[in-house]
Amino acid sequence: MLKHIKVTPLATESLGTRSMCTYVETPDTRILLDAGVSLCPNRFGLPPHPQEFRAITENRRRIAEAACKAEIITLSHYHFDHHTPSYEDWVSQWTERTETARQIYEGKTVLMKNPRDFINYSQRRRGWMFQRTSGKHAKKLEIADGETFFFANTSVKFSEPVYHGPEDSILGWVLMTTIEYEGEKFMFAPDVQGPISTLTLEKIVGQKPRLLMLGGPPLYLAGFKVDEKEIEAGLGNLQEIVEHVPTTILDHHILRDENWKEKSMQVFYRAYESDHTVLTAAEFLGKKNSFLEASRKRLFAEDPPSKEFEKWTKEDVEARKHKKPPV
Repeated sequence: MLKHIKVTPLATESLGTRSMCTYVETPDTRILLDAGVSLCPNRFGLPPHPQEFRAITENRRRIAEAACKAEIITLSHYHFDHHTPSYEDWVSQWTERTETARQIYEGKTVLMKNPRDFINYSQRRRGWMFQRTSGKHAKKLEIADGETFFFANTSVKFSEPVYHGPEDSILGWVLMTTIEYEGEKFMFAPDVQGPISTLTLEKIVGQKPRLLMLGGPPLYLAGFKVDEKEIEAGLGNLQEIVEHVPTTILDHHILRDENWKEKSMQVFYRAYESDHTVLTAAEFLGKKNSFLEASRKRLFAEDPPSKEFEKWTKEDVEARKHKKPPV
């Protein structure tokens, strides 16, 4: 697929958690993209199932191991499934106070989304907090928006901020990253949701990556928090992408719907017609898909948790954040 750039997804929806964290190696450098992972604290009126907590434990371990090797860590935007905060939370983030973030960011060069420009209020606050907590452990914090960084023969190019989904999204903006070595390109496009925006589509196609990792449209929010026409636009733009890109790793929001494959079948048809490949991060790794959040209701029915776990779920949420669940 790529001869000189090694891409290893570490934590994604197809690996059981909310994340797109990915480790990339070239002959020149080692990069950890979006070093965060989380669980949805309430889906279908239910907390995460014990299987989800076991998955986030494993994914946190993989991120920690990759962070030990990485020289560079990127931060595309300030949602907590894309960076690691410096507080204790065993409900959503699986983080110890200070230590989890320190282990990831200490001594690293962090190439990050500008926390002041092209950013909404909540992410501006998180960006401010990141610089004073998790980010203070880094060797260097550098604003990445629209910049290209060179590490010997490897370039790491960041897009200008693009929409987190539809144009003028209340969720703000994100950065896409293209890593290139000797003409090979891997592109990382988190949370573009399809992309829904045609402007973002044009930027992705214009980069001409051989391998693309992309956050798909949030099918599970259609008609609820996201207009169905925007979901259709995301799926349509995704069809355009798979026609141009030889291999697309499709993951993240799209996989929070159990019927995602049926709803996106035209994407797979278009890729097949172009002799191109679409697969999840788990499939890219040769692993079985593990769509745990999308299956949460079924998991609780088929694999009921222990009484100790049920007792933990009934505690106050603030208390639970400081107490590991018995899983």
